[in-house]
Amino acid sequence: MFAQTQNKNSAWETFKPWLGSLALLPFMIYYIMNEGKFTFIDFVNLLIHEGGHGVFKVFGKFIYTLGGSLMQILIPFMFIVFYSIKKRRIGVQIFLLWLGENLMNISVYVADARAKQLPLLGGNKVYHDWNYLLGVTGLLEYDKLFGTIVNGTGVLMFVASFFLPLFMKSYREAKIKLTI
Repeated sequence: MFAQTQNKNSAWETFKPWLGSLALLPFMIYYIMNEGKFTFIDFVNLLIHEGGHGVFKVFGKFIYTLGGSLMQILIPFMFIVFYSIKKRRIGVQIFLLWLGENLMNISVYVADARAKQLPLLGGNKVYHDWNYLLGVTGLLEYDKLFGTIVNGTGVLMFVASFFLPLFMKSYREAKIKLTI
């Protein structure tokens, strides 16, 4: 009887770290199948993107223009670092997922640099960030390639999130105290 209970506990301890991965897997599949198209979370990402332009405005036009997409990467990355330090695996997994989704969203914008088909927030009064960025660097003809690379990097963030229990073995469980 004791050995059977011990085997059940051992199986649970082996399975338990993967609960976060299994819970996030449907979102990962959804975002991969969605191919970076606009979703509900992109309303938040759009606010962060536009805020990034404001934050980086003091660094000149190139960094100002890059700042929108850069902020979409920096915000989830800061949370990844925070939860890594706190050893909260599920937090790291969630924000790796968000980073991956942001990268997939950015990839659509990058790949659209030449075509400029995406509707922009300011309409015809504003310029396309990635058309400008790739244009001034002489890389505009590679917009689809860079979009594919950014998209693939987003998928890699999903893979990292899913397999994180293999690498982040030590973690602290959240302690919730309810006082009545």
